[in-house]
This record gives sequence, C-alpha cells and structure tokens, in this order.
Amino acid sequence: MSDIGDWFRSIPFITRYWFAASIAVPLIGKLGLVDFRNLLLFPEMVFSRFHIWRPVTATLYFPITPNTGFLYLVNLYFLYHYSTRLETGSFDGRPADYIFMLLFNWICIVITGLLINMQLLMIPLIMSVLYVWAQFNKDTVVSFWFGTQFKAHYLPWVILAFNFIIGGSFVNELTGNLVGHLYFFLMFKYPMDLGGRAFLSTPEFLYRFFPNRRGGVSGFGVPPTRRQAPQDNAGGFGGRHNWGQGFRLGGE
Repeated sequence: MSDIGDWFRSIPFITRYWFAASIAVPLIGKLGLVDFRNLLLFPEMVFSRFHIWRPVTATLYFPITPNTGFLYLVNLYFLYHYSTRLETGSFDGRPADYIFMLLFNWICIVITGLLINMQLLMIPLIMSVLYVWAQFNKDTVVSFWFGTQFKAHYLPWVILAFNFIIGGSFVNELTGNLVGHLYFFLMFKYPMDLGGRAFLSTPEFLYRFFPNRRGGVSGFGVPPTRRQAPQDNAGGFGGRHNWGQGFRLGGE
C-alpha cells in the first residue's frame, strides 16, 4: 500500500485531485451512496431547480458497468497520462495557467452539453487536454493499438475514429477535440503565429492563489513564443492579458 501511496503523491497536484475525484465520484454512484441520476447533466434541472452541482459532477462521473468499464479505465489512463505530461511539461511551474486551461475547456464543454443534452462530460474534458498535449508535441511519435505508430498530431483523431468503429459514437471525442482546438487557437495560434489579438489570458486572481514557480519547462512540449505585435503589450505565455451526442446514459 505504501507503494501506491508514494505513486499517488508523485502525481502533480492538479492532475492528482482531478484523477482522485474521477475515481471517487463514479464509485459513489456505483455504490448507490448517491442516486447516479443526481450526478448527470440535465439542463432542466440546472435551470429550473438550480442544481448547480451537476456541471461539476457530470464532468467527474462515469457509469461503471460491464459494458462501460473498459472505456472508463482507458479514459482514466488518458487523464493521468496526458494531464501529467501537460502539467509537468508545457505548464511546468505555471499551475494558474493550467487551471485556467481546464476551466476554459470545462466551461465550453458544459455549454455544449447543455445545448445538445450531453449528460456525461468526462470524456470531452479529457480529450480536450489530450488535444492540447498533441498540439504541443506534434512531431512526437506515439504508439496506439497493435503497435501502430504515428505523430502525436493525429492522436486525437485516431482515438475519435477508433471509438466510432467500436462504439458507434464520436460526439464526446469530437466535442473535446474542438474545444481543445479552440483553446489552443485563441491562446497560442492566433496571437502568436498569426499576429492577432490575444483573446484569452489567465485571470490575475488565479496567479494570486497559484503563483508561478521557478524551474522552467521539463521537456514534454514547449509553448510557442509570442510574436510581438504593435498593439500587443501583454507578453507571452502566462501573461496577464485582457479577458477578451455524446455518451448518453442508457442505464446502470
């Protein structure tokens, strides 16, 4: 047990709490401690009865059944693996920037879920993180099922196609990929590569709660360097700019 505890404590702290909550909340639903229907995202319950916890629990909950258990474990691995790599790589020493990325992606996914009645949001948020990692590590060669190898740039779309083949649905993965692309485009691609205005930035209060740490990026993908534009005085990554169907539950 000490080995498991040491491993758990070695996970970077943002990923650690996200990973732990993504285990605890499904177990709470599985054990019947809380009616699992109270953990899902239903727009009418959010707006009519003010069940404001549902956008959070729907992001952490996943039904654990014989039919969905493997999919849950695969996505739990994706969460641990790619969130850890981002937090200790491109966002190393910048916890506020990583939290802001998660918050931005989560808000976009919740809005999408409310619009299209997507009841479970775990996979879209994990896929959005995986997509951002893939953008930072485009040329990294990754391995997939049966030893297939390709550049990381294609990984989010390979997972989308694979899940469509085996499960017949791709809306969760597509939602996550599109949200991840939106974040990466607004935060990096548009202002840095295209010289446009910076529409996204980490709010100042997050830096007060989660100040940057010294140490630098540890190697798993490096954020792009901002191109200086005449109208842009906000700085680069981590600067303080101006704010500018998925998997439907069929039953337990």
